[in-house]
Amino acid sequence: MLGKLRQQPSLWLVTKVASIFFVFCLIFILHRYYTFYASFDQGIFNQVFWNGTHGRMFQSSLSSSLSTNVVHNSEVPEVFYHRLGQHFTPALLLWLPLYALIPSPATLSVLQVILITAAGFVLYALARHYLEPPLAAMIAISFYGANAVIGPTLSNFHDLSQIPLFVFSLLWAMEKRKWWLFWLLIVLTLAVREDSGVVLFSLGFYLIVSKRYPQIGLMVCTLSLSYMLVLTNAIMPLFSDDISRRFMIERFGHFTDQEEATTLDIIWAIVSKPWQLLMQLFSPWDDKIKYLLGHWLPLAFIPAISGAAWVVTGFPLLQIFLQQGESRLAITIRYALTVVPGLFYGAILWYAHHPKQFKPSFQRFWCACICLSLVFTLTSNPSRTFYFLIPDSIQPWVHISLPQQWHHVRQARKLLAQIPSGASVSATTYLVPPLSSRREIVRFPMLQLRNDAREVVSCEYAIADLWQLQQYQAAFKGDRQLLIDSVKLINQIVGDRQYGIIDYTEGIVLLQKAALSSNQATAAWFAYQNQLKKLARF
Repeated sequence: MLGKLRQQPSLWLVTKVASIFFVFCLIFILHRYYTFYASFDQGIFNQVFWNGTHGRMFQSSLSSSLSTNVVHNSEVPEVFYHRLGQHFTPALLLWLPLYALIPSPATLSVLQVILITAAGFVLYALARHYLEPPLAAMIAISFYGANAVIGPTLSNFHDLSQIPLFVFSLLWAMEKRKWWLFWLLIVLTLAVREDSGVVLFSLGFYLIVSKRYPQIGLMVCTLSLSYMLVLTNAIMPLFSDDISRRFMIERFGHFTDQEEATTLDIIWAIVSKPWQLLMQLFSPWDDKIKYLLGHWLPLAFIPAISGAAWVVTGFPLLQIFLQQGESRLAITIRYALTVVPGLFYGAILWYAHHPKQFKPSFQRFWCACICLSLVFTLTSNPSRTFYFLIPDSIQPWVHISLPQQWHHVRQARKLLAQIPSGASVSATTYLVPPLSSRREIVRFPMLQLRNDAREVVSCEYAIADLWQLQQYQAAFKGDRQLLIDSVKLINQIVGDRQYGIIDYTEGIVLLQKAALSSNQATAAWFAYQNQLKKLARF
């Protein structure tokens, strides 16, 4: 088989680049997890999968802590909360058997890298339908060198990592006229998330305006739009009010004065305010131009002049551009993946009509663009994956070396090992993932939850990694305030004898409910507080 592969130089080149991508991403995403830089979302998805293997589908106390009942009504998180009220993600069930074989947060990270790597091979097959092998290979290599691909791959596990594989596959099925597979992948794409229909609606719109398959395009548009509207207005509210009271308002609340709004309310608010729509679409123009340039760069800016790319990515871009918040325009987070399939498909179609543009001089320029994309990816330090290489701040200087972090990890694991596997626990953000394979867990400073008996109980254990906050507090106000608040809370619950300090090491404190504090651990805790007080910014 290897011999046959080498007889196809372009495919062999793609295989080598894909292997480099896979190994590189696998090493760094696992290193990120095992050095405690995977954060809250990794814990959420792991708990969802872990509960799934125990027959409690899509339940998560961690996800409950983000629900509108907790955020707006000041209720406590519930262990039986169904995450489907926040994000409707039945496609995750496809990977539950794999997780059941190796039930670990690290398994999800490996799965994410596999999904994205496989998407590149499907992209090559899609490109080969139109292009000669060398040009198709460059398209696939561009995918593996894109900031909008590498960044989200190195982040916490997320449901949108399925989008490139499913969408490239359905486009390939469409070009080969394998319609049974096309419609199957349409269903799988809809099952990824409640808003993944936006990607399909844009594809359907392209099939209509291009007159390639207008009837199929109309069916895709109708199905995707109907699915999203029925799902968000009738099905998801059966689980919780999060879609109307939290997510719609957090993302599109600037279009309405209401405290809660359905997707229909938001759509009407947007179309009824055309001037605000235009302002939001183009403002801030410089940030949005940078966002587009970042997407176009690995493809040598060809999508910028590809009409098909603009049409197929139109609605996903519209969804991102109309949202509020800073993270929406971050090319290294998961939302960027919804734009990627349309950009690459548009580039393929452009080259299909302009094959003579693939000249040696342009190939050199294209390679330079891919290299520049890789440089930008590294220097952007996506999800702090390269924290030991790239400082988080220059002035003041904030940087954690590799030996420093691994030493801290070893100290933390000594305390984590003291928490029983079935005990309820409250943990700070970066300690949530390694503790998330359990029924009852919340994020510190939360200390209570509602258990399966519908009783509000305090967590049996609490563990807080204040050292991590201490490293970043000089440059980040949020970390500094959280550090101050955490110290105050620990002193309060220990002083009230709700919890006792049973162990402490290097800025990590382990507490147990109704336990007597260890004299040695308490003394070390107070010594650490004295150390914090000497900090100029604390």
